[in-house]
Amino acid sequence: MLYAIVKALLSGIIIMAVSEIAKRNPSLGALVVSLPLVSILAIIWLWNDTGDSERIAAHAEATFWYVLPTLPMFLVMPALLRGGTGFWLSLGLSCLLTFALYLATVWIAAKFGVRL
Repeated sequence: MLYAIVKALLSGIIIMAVSEIAKRNPSLGALVVSLPLVSILAIIWLWNDTGDSERIAAHAEATFWYVLPTLPMFLVMPALLRGGTGFWLSLGLSCLLTFALYLATVWIAAKFGVRL
């Protein structure tokens, strides 16, 4: 149980730190967020929990494929906000777009033999 609490606290501290950095310097906050810190932590936790190299390899590869459909969100949301769309609607539309792109990614990847 202590291990799960440590994982949750460390993950929460990273999120809190990024939001504090972004309040002071949006570009630096974006740089820190773009680092694959959560993925690296997840890989470390997975290794500690399983020691299974194949599982980690599959996780890392799937992470690559799932990152791709998230990227348009970071262009669509600013465009919507700058175009006068409210924050919550911009966020919601961006999340819907990302979800649709996730589904498309899984479908297209399967056509090429990539199992996600």
